[in-house]
Amino acid sequence: MTVFAYCRVSTSEQDTSAQREAILKRYPSAVIREEKASGTNRTGRPVLELLLEVLTDNDVLIVWKLDRLARNLLDLQNIVADVERRGASLEIIDQQINTSSASGKAFLQMLGVFAEFENNLRRERQSVGIARAKQAGKFRGSQKRINRETVLELIRCNTSPTAIAQQLKISRQSVYRITHELS
Repeated sequence: MTVFAYCRVSTSEQDTSAQREAILKRYPSAVIREEKASGTNRTGRPVLELLLEVLTDNDVLIVWKLDRLARNLLDLQNIVADVERRGASLEIIDQQINTSSASGKAFLQMLGVFAEFENNLRRERQSVGIARAKQAGKFRGSQKRINRETVLELIRCNTSPTAIAQQLKISRQSVYRITHELS
């Protein structure tokens, strides 16, 4: 049996130290993996996906709090199904949930519903705040950070999309999108 721990924060300003401490206090030999990514959905979280792939019989996946793992019920259900398919179990330290028992699974489902509800409330509040800021003329949206002309000039100079993306600190997909506009 191996104990794997998943620690996640959403932004580069945050750190996982509180999560790590809580996990190591309970499981000093846990294999801890960390990720900086949004928890709104499961996509774009390669560390989580890797952990789910390496789980085998009797392994345990540990997270500090439920919201570090999933913020919507469908993702939570899919993650739990993946863990169970591999013969492993999931433990959430803060809420003292362990999916190795029927009551643990039921309690996790209930908490998942509330986590999704909380996420939806946050989105609603954010939308209301943005609408008010727009009415007051204070909301301008995110600032454009891609200079199309610079990208086009680099494309004309036969610079590779990867090099352009790295130089301008943008995604390759943005470079491809602008390249596609030329065709």
